[in-house]
Amino acid sequence: MATGTTVSIIPCGAMTADLTWLLLAPGRAIRRRQDKNLPPEWVDVPTHCVLVDTPDGKLLWDTSCPRDWETRWAPTGLQDFFPYDKVSDDEYLDSRLKQLGLAPGDIDYVVFSHLHFDHAGNAQLFKDSGARLVCSDKEKEFAFGFDGPFTGAHIKDDYQNLDFETVSGDAEFLPGVSFIQTPGHTPGSMSMRVDLPETGTMIFTADAVYMGASYGPPTVPAAIVNNLEQFYASVEKLRGIATESNATLVFGHDPDQIHELRTAPDGSYR
Repeated sequence: MATGTTVSIIPCGAMTADLTWLLLAPGRAIRRRQDKNLPPEWVDVPTHCVLVDTPDGKLLWDTSCPRDWETRWAPTGLQDFFPYDKVSDDEYLDSRLKQLGLAPGDIDYVVFSHLHFDHAGNAQLFKDSGARLVCSDKEKEFAFGFDGPFTGAHIKDDYQNLDFETVSGDAEFLPGVSFIQTPGHTPGSMSMRVDLPETGTMIFTADAVYMGASYGPPTVPAAIVNNLEQFYASVEKLRGIATESNATLVFGHDPDQIHELRTAPDGSYR
């Protein structure tokens, strides 16, 4: 672990969606926002980023959703299934960075768990900022390799014309900061492990595990899964690492957990 490293979880408001997208339980049917007052249940889908401030540089994990979500997502139809409609002006990522006294140029590394619209939505903020943009090699291959402007929740406008470095396999990226390959949700999804002197190990699962109810046991998959076999294997991989390291797991979109965490700009972990 690296002495002097701090972790700030940055809440960026919430999308709302049919719970079935996140928890594929029997008897559920996916509905649009126009039908959200009809069963099944619509829920908050919080979105967050993570600032890891280390002696070797500042790392931002994921970039949440963009301010222009309604128009940017319109060609895909995602704005009707995942409206980013529970966010205030001071919860957008650019506002959050200002609250922390930071500009895009102050970030050394922007690392993407994957390149879906709610994780890479503000990637363009860091164009020409000097930050190194990083994702897994398999995620880059898939995200740039399909025909057309989007497929599923990958929208090329979010990340095209940006230069990405890649990582392959499980590896320590900075002292005390490691990336864990957890494919399944997308071909190149990653999770992040941070070992802190006081808090101990924290694992940020991103969408490898949407929420505590997904984690189980038993594990419950989501509707958006690229490869179900890989998804289950990744959850069990994280479970093993968490057990061995006594880690605190921070799930990708848990509507209850986000309110139980110390969050920026007021709180952090050391």
